[in-house]
Amino acid sequence: MLLKICGMCDADNIRAVEAAARPDMMGFIFWPASSRYCHTLPAYMPGVGVERVGVFVDAQTDDIVARAKTFGLHRLQLHGHECPDRCCEVHEATGLPVIKALRVETTADVAAARDYANAVSMLLFDTRTLLPGGSGRQFDWSILSAYDVELPFLLSGGIGPDDINALTTFQHPRCAGFDVNSRFEFSPGIKDANALAAFASAMRQPLNIEH
Repeated sequence: MLLKICGMCDADNIRAVEAAARPDMMGFIFWPASSRYCHTLPAYMPGVGVERVGVFVDAQTDDIVARAKTFGLHRLQLHGHECPDRCCEVHEATGLPVIKALRVETTADVAAARDYANAVSMLLFDTRTLLPGGSGRQFDWSILSAYDVELPFLLSGGIGPDDINALTTFQHPRCAGFDVNSRFEFSPGIKDANALAAFASAMRQPLNIEH
């Protein structure tokens, strides 16, 4: 199962989390309204084996392209109101695979994922809130039983250190991994490397999850 740790911005913390948890992806938020806004290139960025994911909210193409080059991004996550055509435009402009984040609360929200079947490489299901991401709130994972698209997805939305047992019982054949953020923090953007290491170790054990 993939592990994506989002909301990174501090060089020392990036280094510590990378060494302790060995995540598959680290997310860097380029939305100015976020308390985890990564406004400048950190002095240290994750190395080989860790994909750098740029998180954007209804951003302009020029900004996305510039950030992708400056930060050496491997993937893009679109976390706003981007439609499928917009996702395709961003992919064509950057050449990078796109993750579309969908904020969900009901099975009707999940059904909207079908529109993105041919527009992105992966989806991310997050909790529906007034503002995008980092709320620490979970949604009812059972609504994902309505998801019948072939695209893989990351499960997000308020996952914390105390959710390991619940995650071992979550089953969906398209679940590729988990995205974590605020519930592993000392403060916005500063993660608890030890807690993430313990979580990562537990998630890498054989789980009762269908692949």
